Amino acid sequence: MDEDAGRRRAPPPTGSPVVLKVGSSSLTRADGAVDERAIERVMWQVSTFWEAGHPAVLVSSGAVAAGSSAVGGRPSDTTGLQVAAAVGQTLLMSHYSRVFPSIGRTVGQVLLTVDVLAMRAQYLHARRTLTRMLERGIVPIVNENDTVAIHGWKMGDNDRLAAIVSHLVSAGMLVLLTDTDGLYSADPRTGEGEPILTVRHRDPILDRVAAGAPGPVGSGGVGTKVEAVRMAAWSGIPTVIARSDRPGVVDTIIRGGAAGTYVVPGDTKLSAWKLWLAFGQQPSGTLRIDDGAVRALARRGGSLLPVGITGMEGEFPAGASVEVRSSTGVLVGKGLVTADSDQIRDRMGKRTTDTGVPSEVIHRDRLVVLLDG
Repeated sequence: MDEDAGRRRAPPPTGSPVVLKVGSSSLTRADGAVDERAIERVMWQVSTFWEAGHPAVLVSSGAVAAGSSAVGGRPSDTTGLQVAAAVGQTLLMSHYSRVFPSIGRTVGQVLLTVDVLAMRAQYLHARRTLTRMLERGIVPIVNENDTVAIHGWKMGDNDRLAAIVSHLVSAGMLVLLTDTDGLYSADPRTGEGEPILTVRHRDPILDRVAAGAPGPVGSGGVGTKVEAVRMAAWSGIPTVIARSDRPGVVDTIIRGGAAGTYVVPGDTKLSAWKLWLAFGQQPSGTLRIDDGAVRALARRGGSLLPVGITGMEGEFPAGASVEVRSSTGVLVGKGLVTADSDQIRDRMGKRTTDTGVPSEVIHRDRLVVLLDG
């Protein structure tokens, strides 16, 4: 944990966009219905960013919770949840469309899915659309398209979606508003956890708190927030995690004041291509590598060769995106493979390759190393 909390905080850069994510528990009542006062509070928070010169994208959860209330309870099956999402998304947008004109803002609904972001052309198209909306003063309200997303091709939580959107719009800051005062060293419900004020994105304390249990309403938890802040950090984007109903929370953030947890990004910023490669695609499999291969990738910037692969998971074609993990399961990076899973399985652990087959399993130009910040 960074002890120098005061000096390490910084406001979003002048004129930069901000991505504001609000969780389900901050938007709905105990019965799951949309909380109109919470909707108005979010409206003013978004407005505060815009008035301070920070065009704001709103990533709004709450569709499934709101829809479940409307259809008589939270469904237990996938199709039922997708129906609830369809109903709830309409309810949410009707509330936002009603309140935002009072501050002179038009809102637009943007529904994204992993398979859209997994395609480079559509990734760029989404970025152009969001940028144009901000240029015209329109507030994009973003959510995952739960009605058509299927298991295995879902982002799974709007924390991760918000981090991806931060990359798309080159945000100066990601703000995750939730029902707690940021991150804690232990579950605050036990009364033992200490607040984490400022922390670097690779600090081991984040790994320890990432095992926190999800809340009763949303699909996420501490783990998804840790993943999201680290995703943002690789684009040089700082993140603030704070309580949504704290009075003046946005004003405090804009001034660089102490609100919740401030996550300091890394010094290394990935290129747009590598950001897309790292976070815009759903991995199709996993390659396990030995310590020598880890050093070759992380320290020497080398390509991944068959000899360093000790195991693999999944079935995938050549060109697929895969995770690369160490023997202990630590994520080393992500990349695009030059061969399919059967070919890699035949070659792994070997120093020689068949004639005509690329010597690298993943070429360094198509590999993103995420081991060090």
